[in-house]
Formats: sequence, structure tokens, C-alpha cells
Amino acid sequence: MEMISPEEKQKLTDQLEELKSRRPEISRRIAEARELGDLKENADYHAAREDQGVMEARIRQLEDRLSKAMVMGDDASVPTDMVFLGATVKLRNVDNEQEMLYRLVGEASGVFSEEIIEVTSSSPMGSSLMRARIGEVIRVDLPRGVRRFEVVEIVIE
Repeated sequence: MEMISPEEKQKLTDQLEELKSRRPEISRRIAEARELGDLKENADYHAAREDQGVMEARIRQLEDRLSKAMVMGDDASVPTDMVFLGATVKLRNVDNEQEMLYRLVGEASGVFSEEIIEVTSSSPMGSSLMRARIGEVIRVDLPRGVRRFEVVEIVIE
């Protein structure tokens, strides 16, 4: 089961609705191309059918993902000193004392920031961060070796 934040759920839902709203347009394109005659050599028809197939596959993928996802919300039962999905956390590298901000997400947004580094819950860093508490030192097995980070604070935005 994948864990996603409420914001990620909304983003996925918006993508799904946008794709579903394009169904009539694709159907219209297919119908217009079909009216042109011979379907064997009708590039417009084949392109429209290809677009329809890709779009329907993406719709199924989003529906499946949303049906299996667990939304981690602003639940009052979640301790405020524990890291959960959607949290922004200040970590201190135990080796060099450098502090950085990390945000634990279900899926990377693709938006890069110099201030906050996104880590997915399935990454080594994300797995180590999940349910860590303030003051705890976590161990992260990275490709370049083991790193240790102290959870300094959970930043409330």
C-alpha cells in the first residue's frame, strides 16, 4: 500500500478528472477520422486511436493508484514529534554537523528547491525517516555508504 499526502491525492484526482474530460474530444477525433474512409492508411485515425489507448492506460493507472493509496492526513492522533508523510524535517548530519531541510513525500513532485529536498517514502532516506522522532538519530544506507542524521525538528508550515 502506497502512502500519499492529501495534496498528492488531490493532484492525482485532478489529473484523472482532466483525462476523463478529454474522452469526448478523442472520440470525436476518431469519428472524424473514420469518416475520411479507408482506415488501413488513415494516419489521423491511427493517431487518435493511439492517443486514446495511452490516455485510457493512464486513467486506469491513476484509478488503480488512488484505490490502493492510503492518505496520510492531518490526523490529531499523529504525534507532533514524529515524522510522517508530508512532514518537513530539519536533519543534522552527525558527521559534519550540516543541517538541511527534507520533505517526506509519497511521489516526487519534480519541483526542485534549494531550501527543501524532497525524499520519497520508498527511498532509503524516506524509509529511515518514517516515524522517526525529534532527537532520534536515524541510519540511512545510501549508495555512497551509511550516513547518520539527527532529527532536529519538524517544521510546521
